[in-house]
Amino acid sequence: MKEPMVADLASRENQGITGFFAAGSKQARTKKDGARYFAMTLCDRTGTIEARMWDVDGAGDFEPGDVVKIRGQVCRYNEKLQINVDKIRRAAANEYDLGDFVPQTARDIEEMWSELKAWVASFTDPHLKALLEAFLADAEIAAALRQAPAAKTLHHAWIGGLLEHLLSLMSMCDLAAKHYPGINRDLLLTGVVLHDIGKLRELRWGTSFDYTLEGQLLGHITIGLGMIERRMDGIPDFPRAKRVLVEHLVLSHHGKYEFGSPKLPMTPEAILLHYLDDLDAKMQTVRAEFARGEANGRPGAELTEWVRSLERPLLNTEAYLKSEQNERAEGSGDALPFKD
Repeated sequence: MKEPMVADLASRENQGITGFFAAGSKQARTKKDGARYFAMTLCDRTGTIEARMWDVDGAGDFEPGDVVKIRGQVCRYNEKLQINVDKIRRAAANEYDLGDFVPQTARDIEEMWSELKAWVASFTDPHLKALLEAFLADAEIAAALRQAPAAKTLHHAWIGGLLEHLLSLMSMCDLAAKHYPGINRDLLLTGVVLHDIGKLRELRWGTSFDYTLEGQLLGHITIGLGMIERRMDGIPDFPRAKRVLVEHLVLSHHGKYEFGSPKLPMTPEAILLHYLDDLDAKMQTVRAEFARGEANGRPGAELTEWVRSLERPLLNTEAYLKSEQNERAEGSGDALPFKD
């Protein structure tokens, strides 16, 4: 973790600091005497702080959204903490960890990457295995898959979130393929890896998560389909029937037309992929709401606030049962023995 974080700066008042922050904004302003200065906001995952740089010639070449390295002094102006910046420059990519600025998976990313490769290595279908290996062998795609969030704000919206989501789905779909007869296991798992592959270009991530222009205009299903077709074209004699089935998995995984799905799931594998994908997203939302409630001082035994994506409040079963158990224990301790 970088040092200092914004949350630590109150204890560093009137002290000099050197550190890395995300530039939230940068605006040239003019003082009453006509002198120019820069007003900025600097932030990380713990908060945001105002900053001022009085020497505009030393402001450096950076834009809002960049990670910058600054040297300055923490001070207070109009009862608000701020940083007077002496020196600032755009940080190099190898100087910082994105997890200091936006949420990041708690899992080890390289371990997750090895786990994904192991799943693909377990395939017995040579064409589907070759298709996925072609994606994983692409250095640009491999780098993006290690970092991409699964969404801008909903489920798994953190660095490494897409990879974490895929691995969760792999385990669920592998179990489902064993449970239900007639399921093509390799086809189903291919759908897991590729159903959201278009998000690598639909989303952009850095010090914040947002949609690319391509993502806004086309969406990840259309983008992903094009990526898959190009890879299939590069594999000699890729069977036409398998091409159709893989493409159907991607086109139908949202499940309903009103959810942006061009087609409804019409194969056993497509039906499983849709419902298990939706289930994994919903359960991650549930976990996130419980964690948010705890962080905000709301006991898990109470209903959460209204969860918009699920259209209901939630109750943590484990915390609720534990609370009732504690109440019973306290009540039995208060009872006085009966005497005749």
